[in-house]
Amino acid sequence: MSSDFTLESFTVETSDCVKLRTRLFKPGPNINIKDENFAVVLVHPYSVLGGSQGLLKGIASGLALNGYTAVTFDMRGVGKSTGRASLTGFAEVKDVVSVSNWVLLLLVLLLIRSKK
Repeated sequence: MSSDFTLESFTVETSDCVKLRTRLFKPGPNINIKDENFAVVLVHPYSVLGGSQGLLKGIASGLALNGYTAVTFDMRGVGKSTGRASLTGFAEVKDVVSVSNWVLLLLVLLLIRSKK
């Protein structure tokens, strides 16, 4: 890991109680932050075809090194996430919605904290 960005791990729970392993890549203290109210949620290829958040590490770290917050996560049934991959992909939509809502909440909390 580069000292020019930080990497934190979290667990995000979906509406159907699946726990998703999530990683937050943030610009380091020496990086000019482009927009504190913006984050990029990266979604890996379909799980059944071998997709995982590890495939997105280079993109996420590159975004952080360029001043953007980035989030990756393993969809259900991949890596340390619970649940099982679906055949249709409909269940994975819940994963994307849950992580996106978590990121929105995180940005709102950070905005409130910065106003104090």
